[in-house]
Amino acid sequence: MKSRRSLPPRNALRAFEVYGRRLSFRAAEDEMGVTKGAVSQQVRVFDRHLGLALFHRQLQGLRPALGG
Repeated sequence: MKSRRSLPPRNALRAFEVYGRRLSFRAAEDEMGVTKGAVSQQVRVFDRHLGLALFHRQLQGLRPALGG
């Protein structure tokens, strides 16, 4: 039987989706009901799970790595 690639943690996927849609840690924090640090950490977990960076980290937040 072929092994399947595991799915990313649900919270990491949700943080990625909310931040990607809002492009604001503050908005993601408000929508998800967690701290900005928790959103950032979950986006980082999602990046690690995929093995690539979906956002460039900057002092003022994140910028999409593709098309941005």
